[in-house]
Amino acid sequence: MKNIKTKKINMKNILKKILNNKKAKKVVKKQVKVVKKVIKPKKTSKSARIKKEIKKINNKSVKVSKKKVEIKTDPLRIPKNNEQKPEIKKVKKQETEKRLYKVKDFVVYPKHGVGQITETKKINIGGIDVETYVLKFEKDKADGMVPVNKQSHLRPLATINQINKCVSILKSKPKIKRSMWSRRAQEYEAKISSGKIYDLAEVVRDLNKGDDIMIDQSYSERQLFEKAYERLLTEFQIVMGSSLEDAQKKLDKALKRNLEKQIQNIQEKRTEEEVSNQEISE
Repeated sequence: MKNIKTKKINMKNILKKILNNKKAKKVVKKQVKVVKKVIKPKKTSKSARIKKEIKKINNKSVKVSKKKVEIKTDPLRIPKNNEQKPEIKKVKKQETEKRLYKVKDFVVYPKHGVGQITETKKINIGGIDVETYVLKFEKDKADGMVPVNKQSHLRPLATINQINKCVSILKSKPKIKRSMWSRRAQEYEAKISSGKIYDLAEVVRDLNKGDDIMIDQSYSERQLFEKAYERLLTEFQIVMGSSLEDAQKKLDKALKRNLEKQIQNIQEKRTEEEVSNQEISE
């Protein structure tokens, strides 16, 4: 028998034979392309990625809004396209404060002067219950209301020591400025509306003309003086617990005013003017 020469099987030799064939080359190239596609993912641009993320977010928000609408709407009710949803408004509550004053107490309200608390009342304002003091002003013959949460605008009556200090202010020399009357009138009005008893005393002192109150005094000066004088007088009367005449005597004594002399002086001047007018006519 002939000796058959056996060749060692080598992978290199096999691959060489496969690569030499054209058909084998084509098959290998196709397989390599498929493998590359599987291994390497497609490249996407930044703008495409951003668009995808925005779509995901929008889809989520739409889902959430749909859920909310489903919870709010009734299943039996048919919604209309033009229907407007009602707006929910927060209701403000009145600030609570402790009452500083009681019924029948006298208090000073800067704009109107001394008043007495007759009662406390609840009033509905804009759907809110507001607790108020009801004040009665005897001189003006009017009633007023002040909310309890704004009772800081009121002040209690002065003490006897404060009244004694007011008397000393009235006895002192008046401080008259040389500025225009319009500016001074504004200052006096601001002092009167402040409601402070010392400011009232200063206005009365500065506008006081003594026995000649009706002489060399304009109408606006006289009005401001009478306004401040009356408010000071009512507070004096209530604090002292005296009659109106006694309180007026105390004020006039401090101001060195004598009403009887004033009336006599006015009457004498009027008679003199009448006599002079008659002489001229004759």
